[in-house]
Amino acid sequence: MAKKYFIQKTPFVVPTDDGKLIEEHHGNATTNNREISIAHMVAPPHWSEPFQTPTFDEYTYIIKGKKQFIIEGETVVLEAGQSIKIEKNARVQYSNPFDQPCEYLAICLPAFSIENVNREQ
Repeated sequence: MAKKYFIQKTPFVVPTDDGKLIEEHHGNATTNNREISIAHMVAPPHWSEPFQTPTFDEYTYIIKGKKQFIIEGETVVLEAGQSIKIEKNARVQYSNPFDQPCEYLAICLPAFSIENVNREQ
């Protein structure tokens, strides 16, 4: 009988050039799952991404530090122990303008992909 579970021991580490750690545990890059992606991330101090308008819902849970979100023009800051759901098609910018790293989990439904994140130049 085949096992009805899978333990991820070797997440895919997404190559970045901005110092951010992205370990995808489940999703397009690791398990070929297009329905959901689950990633552990660490954003270094003073890190930011360009604005984007993803076609997926994104849930974020902060483990350590703080993270800033600009969602449809409104600035929201989350701290350790807090979480947020950002609905698909919302224009958002993620950043860590603070002096400490921010460790968090990100879950995307459907799974994250470069094609559906729609980052601005």
